[in-house]
Amino acid sequence: MSETAPSATTECAPGYELSFDPARVDVELVWKTLAGLYWSPGVRREVVEKALANSIVVGAYSADGAQVGYTRAVTDRATFAWVCDVFVLEGHRGKGLARSMVQKVHTHPDLQTLRRWLLATADAHAIYETCGYRPLAKPDRWMELPNPVQVWQDPRFVDPQG
Repeated sequence: MSETAPSATTECAPGYELSFDPARVDVELVWKTLAGLYWSPGVRREVVEKALANSIVVGAYSADGAQVGYTRAVTDRATFAWVCDVFVLEGHRGKGLARSMVQKVHTHPDLQTLRRWLLATADAHAIYETCGYRPLAKPDRWMELPNPVQVWQDPRFVDPQG
């Protein structure tokens, strides 16, 4: 495992930079954003904090240093990574930041021996295809163990009516 943060920042779209530095992540912003997205509705803050601490993260930042995007990779740092929680705030979309963050996480030195990268999306297939992703070649080999008890959700953000 790499003990130092690789290439602290990288410029991407004009006026923006990307960083692997987890200390720069605006946890409040990430939590509130993720809690409102379709894949993590009502996620608890402590769950977001734990996920951040146990993942490789990439943040996108505007020229004033404000965080405008986020992604993370869940990985064993040897053979596999799952790219998830990719978002760019409204007003900063359409500049290639999501693509740039995914490409940036691919460059992390601890992830250069991976056999497989995965992600799931309901609506951004075209973005990820530009990063080399494609549908599973053999989806019949994949299974999931869903957990119907959403213990990771914060009841303040969840509609009790469903």
